[in-house]
Amino acid sequence: MLGIGFVCIVYSLGVGTNTAENHPKLTWKNSGSTTNGEVTVDSNWRWTHTKGTTKNCYDGNLWSKDLCPDAATCGKNCVLEGADYSGTYGVTSSGDALTLKFVTHGSYSTNVGSRLYLLKDEKTYQIFNLNGKEFTFTVDVSNLPCGLNGALYFVNMDADGGTGRYPDNQAGAKYGTGYCDAQCPTDLKFINGIPNSDGWKPQSNDKNSGNGKYGSCCSEMDIWEANSLATAVTPHVCDQVGQTRCEGRACGENGGGDRFGSSCDPDGCDFNSWRLGNKTFWGPGLIVDTKKPVTVVTQFVGSPVTEIKRKYVQGGKVIENSYTNIEGLDKFNSISDKFCTAQKKAFGDNDSFIKHGGFRQLGQSFTKGQVLVLSLWDDHTVNMLWLDSVYPTNSKKPGADRGPCPTSSGVPADVESKNAGSSVKYSDIRFGSIDSTYK
Repeated sequence: MLGIGFVCIVYSLGVGTNTAENHPKLTWKNSGSTTNGEVTVDSNWRWTHTKGTTKNCYDGNLWSKDLCPDAATCGKNCVLEGADYSGTYGVTSSGDALTLKFVTHGSYSTNVGSRLYLLKDEKTYQIFNLNGKEFTFTVDVSNLPCGLNGALYFVNMDADGGTGRYPDNQAGAKYGTGYCDAQCPTDLKFINGIPNSDGWKPQSNDKNSGNGKYGSCCSEMDIWEANSLATAVTPHVCDQVGQTRCEGRACGENGGGDRFGSSCDPDGCDFNSWRLGNKTFWGPGLIVDTKKPVTVVTQFVGSPVTEIKRKYVQGGKVIENSYTNIEGLDKFNSISDKFCTAQKKAFGDNDSFIKHGGFRQLGQSFTKGQVLVLSLWDDHTVNMLWLDSVYPTNSKKPGADRGPCPTSSGVPADVESKNAGSSVKYSDIRFGSIDSTYK
């Protein structure tokens, strides 16, 4: 028994002591009661270095060949460090508001974007069961141009960040471990409590990222993906309920395989007003005016859920979601299995949402419980054109026109230099029974 315990300690993902981990505080309301929460930044953004020294284990988009010749040795040598939230990541909080800055020039590095999770306490993610509930927040996207995405969403992460299932993980939720989503991302530096360094290949179009042998899959509820020009709400489901590790081509497109070859639905079933035929609903000076903060209400009708409804509140008025206006598609202003099947048929898209279980599987993922993610990012793969422009760029088929941004927009080098001062502000998060959080 002593030998087994020793091995777990030697190869575990540990934490550093150079910077104290002091989580930004964030209050929110649960069924009308104020809850004192915290947020933590994802482990992918954290400094990874050797124990007791400041030597980098990961630098740029490469793992150290000497310190990380394999995952076990890498885990033995390397630790995750605490975060300077405002100085390094441009993350600040005040009361019920959280602001994420896009580019932050710190003392030792330049940081781009961030991904944070809401904590219940210092070491545990807050878990939400969305079945039959309503989730509301206020957001300011006035400072987000084409190519950026201020995303607020839920994923089936473990509440402890994976420490229970993967004893090699000593960092846990406190240090932002355990991420997964429906894209089965392989760019994660740590999966299942160990470094994802084996087979790591640097990305040619991103000086900070690469892809490893493994990916991390789970269902994902994209409540909010948006900038000032476009927005979408999109559920995604996976065959398994909870976080699972994939390998290689089984991770789908991110693992070098077919886009629809993973156990998850990568496209999801999106409701994007512009894409669905209403080009006067969302944007600067439009019905929902993105020059001003807006309160976003998402209702998960039924337990288990059978329908997702969206409302907006701005200027004291409740604004119902727009209706579809696409030839051959019935009128919808909410998401359901019926809408998803009809939308995929009208656009000629792969109906992977229904193939992976649709709302039946979504309800099961909600029952297990999901973690709230708050992020800001740019897109090194397709320049965010899937959200706010025409994608594929040469396509004329229905559904390809997703937003008003030019197809030349969103290039990361451009937005990171020209729009470095961009930011998103999330505030006044409320969770409760339907029709209880916004009136």
